[in-house]
Amino acid sequence: MPTPGEHHPAFEEYCECIFELHEDSVDVIQARIVERLQISRPAVSEMIRRLETEHLIVQNDGQIRLTESGMRLAQQTVRRHRLAERFLTDMLGLPWAEAHHEAGRWEHVMSDKVEAAMDRVLGSPTTCPHGNPIPGSKYIAPDTVTLSVVKTGTKFTISRITEELEFEPGLLDYLESSTIQPGQIGMVTAASPDGTMTIEINGHHVGVGAFASARILVAS
Repeated sequence: MPTPGEHHPAFEEYCECIFELHEDSVDVIQARIVERLQISRPAVSEMIRRLETEHLIVQNDGQIRLTESGMRLAQQTVRRHRLAERFLTDMLGLPWAEAHHEAGRWEHVMSDKVEAAMDRVLGSPTTCPHGNPIPGSKYIAPDTVTLSVVKTGTKFTISRITEELEFEPGLLDYLESSTIQPGQIGMVTAASPDGTMTIEINGHHVGVGAFASARILVAS
């Protein structure tokens, strides 16, 4: 059981989900939470009622918004998750997908002291391995566009793999193995009207589907 002042891991998970959906400019409604968490609609509806009772969220015309206390809880959980991902990849060498899965456990059990120590050891990183900002860091958002709008023949630098892509089965493995990673420079070599693209990166041509190209942020 959580100690006084702490919240049940399920509350943390839901607040984290709401935060990340909003971060990715996705409508924060119950249907999107069902899709993201892969939980039944009745179970989500019940948890939303509990979150309202705990004053962690408010609802307006079906849209769900974090309260001030809900935002604090979400930011703490997201911060710990992304620090854990950074530690697991940078220090332990775990693949992206495995680190994402493990960090989902660490975020609920990490103490303030461990969080501070991890941040110090890592050199106070500003993003997770996928380029998503770590709350509470000195992150400064660069000017970016989605890969989907980059013209054929144009070079770009990958900035961010948005959270939405982290929940697509097999996609993190594909992006990592294709070196579609923050900081990498690429060029669009072909683009279809449906949003499917071919890019050249590290001397290799790789395909990027429409769903991913609309959610990978790049800088010129």
